[in-house]
Amino acid sequence: MTNTANKQTDIETTTSPVITQDALAHLGDGRLAYVKAISSEDVARMFPQAPEIEPGVTLFSLHAADGTPIMLTDTRESALASAWSNELEAVSVH
Repeated sequence: MTNTANKQTDIETTTSPVITQDALAHLGDGRLAYVKAISSEDVARMFPQAPEIEPGVTLFSLHAADGTPIMLTDTRESALASAWSNELEAVSVH
């Protein structure tokens, strides 16, 4: 019997991205979205048409896979429901 615990394998490492920025932007062909918690201070930048909101409030935004903001709400559940009602698949991002 050989002891494989002491064997080393050559693993090639790379600094190049596995998926290109362009490929990531087109991921899911408009069917994928993600929910992101944001602070009310970020709302004006992401949603210029939104009314002014009190500072320090946590809100949730629904984004297309390419990062384009779709909608803003006060609960994660509402953002997920919006994705579902628009036939988008909400995915987790870390």
